[in-house]
Amino acid sequence: MSASTEAGSPSQSPTAMRRVLPADMTDRASACPFDSPPGLERRRGDGAVQPLPLGNGALAWLVTGFDEARTVLADPRFSSDRVRHRDAASLQPHEVAERAAAAGRGEPYAGLDLASRADGMFVFMDPPEHTRLRRLLTGQFTVRRMRALEDRLTEIAVEHIAAMRAAGTEADLVPAYALPIPSLMICELLGVDYADRGEFQVNTSVSLSATASDEERATAGAALYAFVRQLVADKRAAPADDMLSGLIHDADPPLTDAQLVDMALVLLGAGHETTANMLGLGTFALLENPDQLAALRADPALIDSTVEELLRYLSIVQLGVTRVATADVTVGGVAIPAGGTVVIGMPEANRDPAHWAEPDRLDLTRPRAPHLAFGHGIHQCLGQQLARIEMRIGLGELVARLPGLRLAGPAEQVPLRNDMQIFGVHSLPVTWA
Repeated sequence: MSASTEAGSPSQSPTAMRRVLPADMTDRASACPFDSPPGLERRRGDGAVQPLPLGNGALAWLVTGFDEARTVLADPRFSSDRVRHRDAASLQPHEVAERAAAAGRGEPYAGLDLASRADGMFVFMDPPEHTRLRRLLTGQFTVRRMRALEDRLTEIAVEHIAAMRAAGTEADLVPAYALPIPSLMICELLGVDYADRGEFQVNTSVSLSATASDEERATAGAALYAFVRQLVADKRAAPADDMLSGLIHDADPPLTDAQLVDMALVLLGAGHETTANMLGLGTFALLENPDQLAALRADPALIDSTVEELLRYLSIVQLGVTRVATADVTVGGVAIPAGGTVVIGMPEANRDPAHWAEPDRLDLTRPRAPHLAFGHGIHQCLGQQLARIEMRIGLGELVARLPGLRLAGPAEQVPLRNDMQIFGVHSLPVTWA
């Protein structure tokens, strides 16, 4: 799980943001697939906070500075609530014109003043509703539970590497290794039968696709909802030692089925989609930087700094984290009016030269410094400890047990996930012969 938790929910509209942005701001079609999209790179030098015209006629603000991004993510005047405060990308052109006319008349911005929410999409809530749900989830990510997973994760990694070796000297690392590790973990955490993983993986993939139609995403979302609704019913009837059972039976006052389904959907989607892509793309980055891979092979103790550097360097969440100002706010010397949408350009914020020397270079020995891969503030990813464990064990075992690992073909033929909300690779053919 990572900051992409925010982009991993079917209730959010990162697809809408992609539709109103130039393609070169979301597609990493440049010479290096690990760098920021070229449209973001070209904006370097235009300011840490800069106006961002959208294709629907609205104006948003792009934040590329590290300090400025942290400021936005920590400031309670920037809302995560997409029910009460619509972001600019979700507006139709006529709504943009109506808002502009109201502003011209001097009428104040007004959000959708709704009654207390009854859903469980905590990543798109503000306090106090967010606070209660977040606290309940934090209580399920116990130190005991995370420690118990380390041995199990090692078993899973070793088993999958052995299976790849037994099948020959080549494999597609995504389905053979990168996807099963986090999928198995989130299934065990939530109490999902791993035999059912195919259903939620396919539907999650469609719901996060930038090229799927609205109808296809709606169909996939409905199937996911039905799947999790049945899971909640099963856990109510027969609780076990898993997170979902804990949320059902430990919460006081009890959570509703609607809240439980929403919370489980966020965890299920984010719990495998993000880490799977970090494992696949992270391996690709190491293979394309042989000096760094050699350093890790020579000193396995570098694995922790490797994980942190890859999280910073790759930034698989591109333009999926947005906030809406609920008051007039000045960030980085730029005035953002109430109702204004702010878009965090994660790949650029995580390469701010004010914080990192040679930020575009992968350096596994780089001194550890804060990054934004897991977000910041009250919405910082609550599964970050699990994600780090999965990456540390997944990459560590792969490097140790397949010393001859390399790409099975040209790097330019590796299919990139430019069509998805979470960046990565669709497949990664490798060999170790």
